[in-house]
Amino acid sequence: MRLLTATDVYALLDPDAAIATQRAAFTALATGDAWQPDKIGGGPDGARSTVFCYAARLDATTGPVSKFGSVNPGNPALGLPSIHAVLVVLHPETGAPVAVLDGGAVTTLRTSAASAVAVAELARPGATRLAVLGAGTQGRAHVRAISRVLPLRDVAMWSPAAAEREQAARELAAGGYPVRAVADVAGAVAEADVVVCATLATEPILPPALLRPGVTVVSIGSFEKHRREIGTDLLAASAAVVVDHVPTARAHAGPVVAAERPMELLALGEVLTGRATARRHPDDLVTYLSVGLGVQDAAAAWHVVERAEALRAGQEVAW
Repeated sequence: MRLLTATDVYALLDPDAAIATQRAAFTALATGDAWQPDKIGGGPDGARSTVFCYAARLDATTGPVSKFGSVNPGNPALGLPSIHAVLVVLHPETGAPVAVLDGGAVTTLRTSAASAVAVAELARPGATRLAVLGAGTQGRAHVRAISRVLPLRDVAMWSPAAAEREQAARELAAGGYPVRAVADVAGAVAEADVVVCATLATEPILPPALLRPGVTVVSIGSFEKHRREIGTDLLAASAAVVVDHVPTARAHAGPVVAAERPMELLALGEVLTGRATARRHPDDLVTYLSVGLGVQDAAAAWHVVERAEALRAGQEVAW
């Protein structure tokens, strides 16, 4: 069995490969090749952290994958990532453990890569301006991932914590990304073609009235019933609401659950394979809601494991 740390995962899964794995994951969902049960998530009343567990299988040729971890909103104040997780990969024929990976690194890479897949498909032609609401690990990762699919000329980054957004902007600008820190949400999204919400907010932070025509909104923080970084008003204003997986979104995505009546949801895989159309006009507001899926982990993890075996990366241990 192979042990793969966060450093190993980042070395073995480059941004373009991560994007390819997520396109494969959503395509496998649409074609019926993947196995994607409901996720487990929650915790005791009063606990600030959220426990989650995902299990899935990308297809019959790759083995089962399961990720267990927690989301801890207080961690950034301690200098720690918000998410810690462990991901286990089993052999497709024998079920024997093949690898254990740092699940936080996989989550960061596959979530931002999935958003890049969605943006490449949903953004209006000529999109070059990005706004990111949230300057943590995922906010930064989304700048890097979306820059692989859009020719970004400007990135406005907002966070309620001035020091966090300034530090994130400096870090990304030093890496060659056109990022600037912005003091308020309205200023961040005013000229944006794409808006990414990457927060743990439980109340909406993005009024639809702030958005100009044709914007694509990506929300990755509304992954539980009580997390609603975007509101039902934004969904109602959208010409199309695209989700990673319709049953999972209906059960877990905060603004979808909060809606007074069921709304039409399009699966990203259906859009990617041409079975559904999201953007019909350049001025349409299109929203993509990501709850997070085990099949995303499975696609990313198997790429990492196969590369690790080819390169003899990580640490081999007896099982």
